[in-house]
Order: sequence, then structure tokens, then C-alpha cells
Amino acid sequence: MAQAQDEKPIFQTDTMSLKKAKILAIPVIFSTPETSFGFGGGGQLFLLQKSNIYNERLSNILFTAIYTLNQQFIIDLKPQIYIDKGDFFLDIAYKFKIYPNLFWGVGANTPESNQEQYDMNSTELRVAFLKRLPPDLNFGLEWVFQSHQVTETAEGGLLAGGDIVGFDKALINGLGVIFNLDSRDDVASPFDGHFLQLNARFSSENFGATQGYNKFITDLRTYRPIGRNSVLALQIYQESTFGEVPFQGMSWYGGGERARGYFRGRFIERHQYVLQAEYRHRFHPRWTVAAFALVGEVAATGDEFFRYMKPAAGGGIRFKLLKDQNTVVRFDYGFGLAGSSGFYFGVNEAF
Repeated sequence: MAQAQDEKPIFQTDTMSLKKAKILAIPVIFSTPETSFGFGGGGQLFLLQKSNIYNERLSNILFTAIYTLNQQFIIDLKPQIYIDKGDFFLDIAYKFKIYPNLFWGVGANTPESNQEQYDMNSTELRVAFLKRLPPDLNFGLEWVFQSHQVTETAEGGLLAGGDIVGFDKALINGLGVIFNLDSRDDVASPFDGHFLQLNARFSSENFGATQGYNKFITDLRTYRPIGRNSVLALQIYQESTFGEVPFQGMSWYGGGERARGYFRGRFIERHQYVLQAEYRHRFHPRWTVAAFALVGEVAATGDEFFRYMKPAAGGGIRFKLLKDQNTVVRFDYGFGLAGSSGFYFGVNEAF
């Protein structure tokens, strides 16, 4: 799989307003380390009924369909629905992937010479239902389902050897508990406030999962305004897994959200932490520039967290699609150690 090239994303937007909804269409062309050159389309449906609005937040359904030159096909669907003016919140994420990918093994310091290609088809669904305790506390339950089918591996490779859990397939199925404090002024592009979330997930063979394991996630974010047009965003993210964990359910380092500058999945292990900071400056009502820096690691145990630290830095630009909504498209470039780098396209901020 080729390293990402400096492709300039091109997009146009269009909107259609109905009495109770607004639709935003976003055709896109992009390039990332994991996909190489890709193209597709998507959109965002905003629900305008008063019962589906919480403060300034509109219930919405974000959807995309993408094809890449690496012969990957991805469908994403993300409904986020406020009910009874925000007293309840339904958060759903569905993803279907036909996804040729790269694998270097499990570990925090796997050598580049391990690289092999494999093909995997995946269906992922997460459904969370939260109750709000005014003003900013939320708690609830979630259901997590993932079906991963490895369809092809490299002859003589690590996955073909059959020693890695999930080498042929993995079915993850179980329940989770969520507790968070969310005082952000906006979800798509926060300028002020905090987001503090604790999440525990339990995949069980009693629900048909191929392996039983537990995952615990801590996500702490704060947004500090600097003057009228700038904000400093900070995040501490940590996740840990315990039990017989397939590699698909482990912590994957890299990607467009938590470790820009590294191929997502270049390093895979049971535990992960990421510390990142991003400075964002709005120089035009619809344009923002950003610079970020981060450090993180994956490890087999928590006491190995600082053995192979992996820093990265970079920057990018954001464009606000509509004057009256804060949905943005994001283009970033990040670079890490040993020549690792990549361009990233995303809808809304990385965190």
C-alpha cells in the first residue's frame, strides 16, 4: 500500500432545506496514509424540530460512501439524535468496510520488515442511549457489535501462521456503560467548555462473541479560548483491554483523530494513551488554521507506556460549510518518527 501523496482535496457543497430538516451534500476527493487516493460523497441531514434541538446543537445524521485506489469501499452512517430537547441522546455509528490493509504484528516496536497485506470485510455497529442530568452530566448504556472476516492473508505471513487471535475472523458483541460531563459550546468545532467521558465495554461469548474481553476508555478534553478568534484544545485519551482480545479489538495507534502522522494500525497492542494539543485560529468567519502536537504509545502492560514513545506534529486548515452551522471539513498534514507522515481529510475537528 503506497504512502499518502500530496493530493489536494476538492469539494463542493449544496443544501436543500425542508420545513423540518436541512440536507447538506459534500462530494469529496482526498488522500490518507491508510487509503491513498480516494473519492466519494456524503452529506449531513439536520433535524429542525424543537424536540430534536439541545441548546444550539441540532440532531443530525452524517453519512458518507467512499472508494479508494487501494480498492477499499467504506460506508459510514452516524445518527446523533436529541430527544425531548436534549433530556435523552441517541448516538449511533454504523460502518461497513471492504478493506485491504497493512499489518506489522502486535507490539509497540514491530519492525518495518514485518509489513504484510491482508484483506478484511467488516461490519461495525455501536448504539448508545444516554440520559442527561441537568445541566451537563450524561449516563447511559451502549451496544457494540463488530463482525470482521479476514478474506486473504500474505502467504507465510504473521496472520497466515494462525498464532494471532483474530487471524481469520472476530465477532465482538456486548454491552457497555457510558458516563460523561459535556459542557462544550459546540460538538462539531468547540470553542469553550469540557468533555470528560468514562466508558466500559464488555464483549461476551454469551452474546455470541468469538472471544470475551473488557475494554475501558477514558477521554478527557478541554477547550480554552485565547482572545476572540483562537482556542487551545487539549486531550488525554487512554484505553485498556483485558482478556482474550482479537487484534481487531486492540488499541490501534495512528489515524486521522488521535495520532495524525502515523498509519492507523502501524502499532497495535492491548493498551494505548495519547496526549495531544491543538491551537486553532479563525482568520475568517468560515476559515480556520490549526497546528497540533502529540505524543502517545501502545503497550502490552501499563508499566511499559514510556518505553517507545511516539511523538508527532503538524497542521492544517478548516472550512465552515454553512454560515449558520458549525460543520467543518478538515485537511491536515502530520509527521511522526522515522519518516512516518500523512495527509488527512475529515468532517469536523479531530477532537
